[in-house]
Amino acid sequence: MSAALSTARLADRHGRVARDLRVSVTDRCNLRCRYCMPAEGLPWLAKPEMLTDDELVRLVGIFVTLGVQQVRLTGGEPLLRRSLPDLVARIAGLEPRPRIAMTTNGIGLDRLAGPLAEAGLDRVNVSLDTVDPVEFADLTRRDRLHDVEAGLAAARAVGLTPVKVNAVAMRGINDHSVADLLAWCLERGYELRFIEQMPLDAQHGWDASSMVSADELRERLSERFTITPLPAADRGSAPAERFLVDGGPATVGIIASVTAPFCGACDRTRLTADGQVRNCLFSQRETDLRGPMRDGASDDELADLITGEMWRKARGHGIGSEDFVQPLRPMSAIGG
Repeated sequence: MSAALSTARLADRHGRVARDLRVSVTDRCNLRCRYCMPAEGLPWLAKPEMLTDDELVRLVGIFVTLGVQQVRLTGGEPLLRRSLPDLVARIAGLEPRPRIAMTTNGIGLDRLAGPLAEAGLDRVNVSLDTVDPVEFADLTRRDRLHDVEAGLAAARAVGLTPVKVNAVAMRGINDHSVADLLAWCLERGYELRFIEQMPLDAQHGWDASSMVSADELRERLSERFTITPLPAADRGSAPAERFLVDGGPATVGIIASVTAPFCGACDRTRLTADGQVRNCLFSQRETDLRGPMRDGASDDELADLITGEMWRKARGHGIGSEDFVQPLRPMSAIGG
């Protein structure tokens, strides 16, 4: 690999540098969460359209050489990719070795937590919006809460810590039980983070009025707990504002992606399961890496495509502005 490639960095025009790569390993999912996709699911990518293991590892290696320090495996549901433990091991073998995390719905994690930890996975985030079985079945259209609970327990048992739980509160569905979810996580030693609902649903039916804002979440949690904000200086580029719960040491995080976006400190970039690099969740364009790679592009040429896409990154996502347009691809296809 040339000296030019080894000295490049993933900078944009606004002074930000990407160090966190989100990699979607599949667009498929075994839940049908109402804020993500319709009950009947979506047309999934055909296998020839998806990156092979060799292609994925090659591209992640280029990103690492360009300065990426953390790789987060996402989907769809990443546990549905059968080769996932081998992929983790190969990414863990890159030099320099990146930190490796995964975001999952937890179904199947009870079987795979051990193999993934042995392969080199460092930690895990599990999406769980409620611990009420009726609410869970309504939100996800699947009766699988017990599987998610088993996956969380397995992750903790094998040391994929801190085990984090990601939750979205939806008005009139589960917003009344956010304090119950926090209490449940505190009892088990999981770190809970609430995320404002974003316009990334496949149906393009997002409505700001259905979103439970960060301010509302704080109010709801404060009805049962004492919530004390940690110093802003401790946050860095992390998306969550963190709060001590009842004086600590336990914390809860709130990601105000819509009402108080953290775009100015964003250090993320994304690689989709079909080999497109996206500089933002809400980008209206992406750069194809799969086609050039399969046509014989060198690592240097692929790196140029990646750095060019990063240079075009907008100052912010623009949600709430008059000219905001929701991306065509839903979250399940982009990767979380």
